[in-house]
Amino acid sequence: MVSRKKVLKISLTVLAVYAILACLFYFLAGDQLRFRNSRGNVEMLPAESGTVELVQGAVVEQSFAARIQRLESVSVQWGTYYRPNAGTITMELIDMSTGTVLLSGQFDAAAIPEGGLTTLTADAPIETAYGVPLVLRLTADSQAGSAASPLMAATLPETYAEQTQEASQLTLNGVPTTGALCYAVSGEDYIWTGLHYWKFCAAGAVLIVLFLFVFWKRCRAGKRSYLLNAAHAMKKYRFLIRQLVSRDFKTKYKRSVLGVFWSFLNPLLTMIVQYFVFSTIFKSDIPNYPAYLLTGIVCFNFFSESCGMALTSILGNASLITKVYVPKYVYPLTRVLSSVINLGISLIPLVLVCVFTGVQFQKSVVLAFFFLFCLILFSYGLSLLLSAALVFFRDMQFLWNVLSMIWMYATPIFYPESILPENFRFVLAINPLYYFIQNTRLCILDGLSPEPTAYLQCMLIALGMLLVGSLVFRKSQDRFVLYL
Repeated sequence: MVSRKKVLKISLTVLAVYAILACLFYFLAGDQLRFRNSRGNVEMLPAESGTVELVQGAVVEQSFAARIQRLESVSVQWGTYYRPNAGTITMELIDMSTGTVLLSGQFDAAAIPEGGLTTLTADAPIETAYGVPLVLRLTADSQAGSAASPLMAATLPETYAEQTQEASQLTLNGVPTTGALCYAVSGEDYIWTGLHYWKFCAAGAVLIVLFLFVFWKRCRAGKRSYLLNAAHAMKKYRFLIRQLVSRDFKTKYKRSVLGVFWSFLNPLLTMIVQYFVFSTIFKSDIPNYPAYLLTGIVCFNFFSESCGMALTSILGNASLITKVYVPKYVYPLTRVLSSVINLGISLIPLVLVCVFTGVQFQKSVVLAFFFLFCLILFSYGLSLLLSAALVFFRDMQFLWNVLSMIWMYATPIFYPESILPENFRFVLAINPLYYFIQNTRLCILDGLSPEPTAYLQCMLIALGMLLVGSLVFRKSQDRFVLYL
């Protein structure tokens, strides 16, 4: 039975750690916790022709309504007829319901290249433009023969009507025209969960307190606690765990000239080979392709190695299992932990490649460890499932080789997710590794924090796999000795 004093100590420690992590996450996530790129951003249409030569007295107007909660900028693409132009171009964004000029700016026509952009940027995000009718008005004081022309598209995609709430109308010198201006509107939307972050934290603290209270009541009643038993087993068998982890790690590099250095070299060499093979295909589509590629390789190599090693963890330790009592879940755990060491070493070349390729590390890079932790939990859960299955079905080791290969190609490791056709996008939606790797890249390469729901999604995936693996392993472990 656990004493009241010990339960109180555990409770205070858990709550203190929870409070520290909540504050740390709020600091590391930054503005990405509360704002995201708006899903209502209007994307630039491909130019098909010019509108009119924007001379003095000419007016080009594009009306629309945007679903952007915090409008930040508006851009227009121009054609110059490949000649030096002169004059001043005026851009205005006007709220048609009130007549208020939301944004205004002037640009030198001589400084605009063919296909160049002029952009109006708000000093502070405009929060009154969501869903209201807007008009983008273009005028100039140029003379004929030296005036630029805003570009337009005559063919509009179906998504354009959704972005502009079907309120789009292009007017050239007062005459309505079929098509739309080549313009883009961008901004941010609020994230509801981020705006109420501290309320969610308070609710989480209440749930933790309730859990600890139930835990204490069960301990006082002498009921079994799986978490307490697992913690006790980890403490009791920590020496054996260290020895098994050390054995698995050393066995992998036994009689190897380079030894542990292969943990550093292997992902780097894999990246170099795949870079030369795929860079000509995908390099132009993926910024900083070497770091993008190596991030995927490091994550997938850990997953493949940990599950592959843990697959035989029960059969490989049959002599120990039949002679000495040790909680059987320890054996897959030690294989995963030895792979975690390799993962830590593999992060070194990843950091070096990021530095040499010019990745600007932001504070959000720390958040990548959350998704790596979720990957470790997921791998351990799957390892429990696979190691139990192999005891009864020896063909599992051959099936796993095929499954891991399929899984690798179904995960955007060396290719961008954008190349997948729409009818194959479901592969990403059901692929847990996609979420872990995608969010890790976002934290490291883009210097951004994913949306709050991404953290919850990855944690639920990891805990779900851990729960399924634990239940299957627990239900079948008593029969292992009959099949070893």
